[in-house]
Amino acid sequence: MKAGDLVRLKKIAEKQVATRTGIVVDTFQKKVWRTDELGPMIDWRKVDPELHAVVMYDDCKLNIPVVELEVIDESR
Repeated sequence: MKAGDLVRLKKIAEKQVATRTGIVVDTFQKKVWRTDELGPMIDWRKVDPELHAVVMYDDCKLNIPVVELEVIDESR
């Protein structure tokens, strides 16, 4: 995934439909604590940084983990 790619959120459940698309404007590394997998007690030493994308939707930018996005169309 790189800047200029057209993306949308991946489907999490069968009935969920990801209709909003955005454009990746940047990528960076950031740590994420996933309580559903690691529990409520946060220990940042246990997790490594993972790739995030800065995605522009309309007039706002959101930081989203790349594992939660799917590329619709790649930039050249």
